[in-house]
Amino acid sequence: MEPALIALIVIALLVIVVLAKSVTIVPQAQAKVIERLGRYSRTLAPGLNLLVPFVDRVRATIDLREQVISFPPQPVITSDNLQVGIDTVVYFQVTDPRLAVYGIANYITGMEQLTTTTLRNVVGGLNLEGALTGRDGINSQLREVLDGTTGPWGLRVARVEIKAIDPPPSIRDSMEKQMRADRDKRAIILTAEGARQSAITTAEGQKAAAILSAEGKKQAAILEAEAERQSRILRAEGERAALFLQAQGQAKSIETVFQAIHDGKPDQGLLAYQYLQTLPKIAQGDANKMWIVPSEFSKALEGLASLGGAGGEGSRSWLDVEPSANGGTRPTAEMDTTGWFESQLPPAAEQPEARIELSSIADAPMPPPPSLAQAKDEVREIGNAELPPPTS
Repeated sequence: MEPALIALIVIALLVIVVLAKSVTIVPQAQAKVIERLGRYSRTLAPGLNLLVPFVDRVRATIDLREQVISFPPQPVITSDNLQVGIDTVVYFQVTDPRLAVYGIANYITGMEQLTTTTLRNVVGGLNLEGALTGRDGINSQLREVLDGTTGPWGLRVARVEIKAIDPPPSIRDSMEKQMRADRDKRAIILTAEGARQSAITTAEGQKAAAILSAEGKKQAAILEAEAERQSRILRAEGERAALFLQAQGQAKSIETVFQAIHDGKPDQGLLAYQYLQTLPKIAQGDANKMWIVPSEFSKALEGLASLGGAGGEGSRSWLDVEPSANGGTRPTAEMDTTGWFESQLPPAAEQPEARIELSSIADAPMPPPPSLAQAKDEVREIGNAELPPPTS
């Protein structure tokens, strides 16, 4: 191969190397720190950038996106001398590539150590229960300390999260037992409260049923007593009217017979005949074994005839009736019986005893009494009791 051709190839290769060293492309969301002759020169932005060959060099390429670092569990001792393992996650972003390169040798390692020491400092002032329930406070304190410390490194800590807190196995067993006991306690309390409410509701229902039953029995007894009173009054009124009618009939019958006898004007022979007809009836008794006709029988007939007005002129008979002023017989005095055949009691539907009104239960700590139909349904469901139908 000719020397001129070799020289040409070498020059071409040299030009290619020079061009490669003078041109660099920076991807989006990245930055490159450039050193010139070992000293910081500038930070290249994303895109095509030109360098001075063999003078400028890329010291580091920095990712400008938000990054997530998960640190392994760190042993931390709480204020009550319990060792727990805590996992943390840090979200950060590089804001100044130059400081991230020259401010600290390795910002990842520095952030890990800073997170561990800060976590031990924060959790060391809390007990186990405070550490388990105060994660938000721990996260805030960690982020505040890390963001203030990593500022000179060109970093911005967005947030810090505690991923897990692992207490010792013995503490976990004790916590599980405590939680189980607390849940059992709450279950027992809820069961007792339910039984209490059920007993109260049942007692209130039984009380309402007893009150309704007593009220119904009371109204029934009142109505029964009033019905008995009215029945006796009506029966007494009926007996009074019946007795009056019977007495009036007997009086009318006696008056008619008396008037008939008076109009017939009986003589001594008729009266003696009637007396003789009555004597066999007198002797018909079971206790009459012997009957003696008195010797003065004729005198007795004469006395009976004299009572009938047969003693001669001027003698007066007990059957004689004094005539009235107009020549007729003396009228019998009449009695006013207009209201005897009508009851003085009001109708049963209009009497106050027939209106059943339930008294309000003022002392019972229960809602206002429901309607009678609803109360009947509730009482049937509780005690299978049947109440009398409501009256209008």
